[in-house]
Amino acid sequence: MARKRKVNNLMALAVLSVLVMEPTHRYGIAARLREWGKDRDMGIKWGSLYTVVDNLAKHGFLEVAGSERDGARPERTIYRITPAGRAELDDWTRDLIADPAPEQRPFMAGLSVLSVLPPEDVVELLGQRIGKLEKAIADARTEMAALEGTLPRLFWIEDDYELAMLEAEAAWARSLRDSLADGSFPALDTWRTWHHEGTLPDDVLALMEGGAPDSHRQPD
Repeated sequence: MARKRKVNNLMALAVLSVLVMEPTHRYGIAARLREWGKDRDMGIKWGSLYTVVDNLAKHGFLEVAGSERDGARPERTIYRITPAGRAELDDWTRDLIADPAPEQRPFMAGLSVLSVLPPEDVVELLGQRIGKLEKAIADARTEMAALEGTLPRLFWIEDDYELAMLEAEAAWARSLRDSLADGSFPALDTWRTWHHEGTLPDDVLALMEGGAPDSHRQPD
């Protein structure tokens, strides 16, 4: 199980990944993260950069390596990673790769309350989602094709993973949509009845309440 980090914010992991390459100031860190696309991979909130750098330094993962001034700009503090920071980066990365962690995904939240919508609406909405996923897949393939031969796969492996996840989700969404459209989805008539008449059969209500259908209950 992944353990609690002293600076438990993926921005910190991103900062360490930059500074392990070379010392730089906060502006340099931000520029490199944008260049590498880490703001997309890690859901970075740029407003937390200063706080994260300060916290990493407070806990001994970074140290001041000097400062520089560029013309009339304010003096910029340069940071470098410490041995403790290198160890934290290594250990944190190992945890993220080895330990699956539950994620809160908006799509899963929507699926958990899917019954509030009529099946016909769900078919249409899934079609919209599939179209957007197909565009994202096409865009990802184009971007990855452009990287082939210019950058080792190691440095865009997260894009490869994201493409696989998009393809898997699109395939799953198509399967659900098609089963609703062709009528093969289980208990589809019950779902429709609820929306058309506002009622559910007693056996379904019993199951939702954690009981057993009347036909399966033991006599008193």
